[in-house]
Amino acid sequence: MRRQIASNPPAWALSAKGLASLRGRWFTDPVTPEVIAEPVSNPEFLNESKTDAESAFEDELARFDALLDRTSHRLLTPANAPASVRGEGRLERKSVSSEVSSDGDPLVYDPDWDEDERIGRWLVVHDMTRDLPPLLAAALLWDAWEDIEPLQHQHWLGPMLVSAMLRERGKTRSHLAAFNSGLRNVPRDRRRARDRATRLAAFLGAVEAASIANLKEIERLGLARIQMERKLKDRRSTSSLPGMIDLALSRPMISAGLVAKELKVSQRGALNLIGELGLREMTGRGRYRAWGII
Repeated sequence: MRRQIASNPPAWALSAKGLASLRGRWFTDPVTPEVIAEPVSNPEFLNESKTDAESAFEDELARFDALLDRTSHRLLTPANAPASVRGEGRLERKSVSSEVSSDGDPLVYDPDWDEDERIGRWLVVHDMTRDLPPLLAAALLWDAWEDIEPLQHQHWLGPMLVSAMLRERGKTRSHLAAFNSGLRNVPRDRRRARDRATRLAAFLGAVEAASIANLKEIERLGLARIQMERKLKDRRSTSSLPGMIDLALSRPMISAGLVAKELKVSQRGALNLIGELGLREMTGRGRYRAWGII
């Protein structure tokens, strides 16, 4: 999800199209072509006798086709349509509630939880914070997301949308801020305090903690690059080791198959490159191993 947000334009995540896609509600009306049966050109097939196995197989295919037709009909019919339109039979289970949520099955989704209306309220807060400093606006947006709770099963999407807002405002141009890495270090009683000022201060403290941790990670990776680049001395210009260093720094972990695919070398060559850099094996297994910079 973070890669999807980062790969699109900065304003995409908070647009109607972006929100629909991130929520998994981006559907298009399927077009079902009409199939017209052609008449049989050879009448001898009509008089040909069939064995019991062939007849049973055709009956099974007919039942399977009927099941596919009923399934397609149910998928293309709105959930709040009458039972006669949905084609419910005697043996089909009736819904527990007569009011079915537009978001899905009431067994999973609360019918009274209007996600579209809640998303609209949260976007109103987003519009009201456009004139505020980006970081203060992010704190208010995060607090509004925690208070409104727009999505029932995707609450984790809120911090990513706040990060997308900072990227849209130009505060973070080349990355999405990872707020959760700092929020997990803040006590819950501060994040869920009744006083709004306490909650906002807790969010700003989490931003500071996450920024410090990320800077330390950048310094660690920078030192790792310097140490690995020392091994490039007296290497040929066609060596794959420079590309291997960039690949190791761009992924949290790598496998021999990934190295072979990206650098266009053999599996044995990939293992040799990994051994030359001295990367740490992270799985402790004999097969399906992965390496990283620890």
